[in-house]
Amino acid sequence: MIPTDTNTQETQVRQLIENISAYIEQFHGGTVEFISLKGETLMVKLGGACLHCPLLPATLHGWVEGTVHQFFPQLHVVAEN
Repeated sequence: MIPTDTNTQETQVRQLIENISAYIEQFHGGTVEFISLKGETLMVKLGGACLHCPLLPATLHGWVEGTVHQFFPQLHVVAEN
């Protein structure tokens, strides 16, 4: 069960984003940065090789959003422009 305490949840989400980013950076040269968690909206920023990659939407929705939803199904993931 995932704790509902906001600070605990934010810490867990930050750690998850760091793990996703480490994978993407190691294997694809891109990065994912935690920007904010407000209510049920998680804002992230993709960088590195992801910036001009035509597969950015697949990375955002497939890897980042898909992985986040496995642990936090209530969150909506959006990318900062």
